[in-house]
Amino acid sequence: MPNESDKIELSEHELREIAGYAADCARRTLSIFEQSLPADTRPRDAIDAAQAFAGGGRRTGALRQNAWAAYRAAQEAASPAAADAARAASHAAAAAYLHPKASAHQVKHILGAAAHAAGAEELASGEDQSVASAGTLEWARLHAPAAVTAVLGRLPAAPPGGGRVGEFIRDLDAALRA
Repeated sequence: MPNESDKIELSEHELREIAGYAADCARRTLSIFEQSLPADTRPRDAIDAAQAFAGGGRRTGALRQNAWAAYRAAQEAASPAAADAARAASHAAAAAYLHPKASAHQVKHILGAAAHAAGAEELASGEDQSVASAGTLEWARLHAPAAVTAVLGRLPAAPPGGGRVGEFIRDLDAALRA
């Protein structure tokens, strides 16, 4: 098992696949944010920037700025569900900045978009919240590219804490490692 001070191999191809996966996960709940603040394009811009990087674009300061802008949109969101949807977008753009070190914190960078999307679905679903988040996590598990599981295999398991989203990260991490 790697320890926190170890470096891991992380190819540009893997980084692009992880960012594309995170963008796909976040895009699933973008409408939750946009229903709340239709004129605010920051989460959409972050997802599009992550997708552009995944498709071969450069990793630039603009990509990082889009991640921070979506994070600020989450802070200004009108509902907890919209906030989680914006956080998913922020994590999608930030996934391009995964570090090649064997830190459990890096698991959050890989799976944060999926976990926040599950949180958004759960909060927006109304009555049977756990069914909505379970469906989102199952989708994320089934659509994870090989790079996601390969890189997770080089990292320690997801860390404790983080509330409900942290629980989603740990559940998805365990499912992808199984």
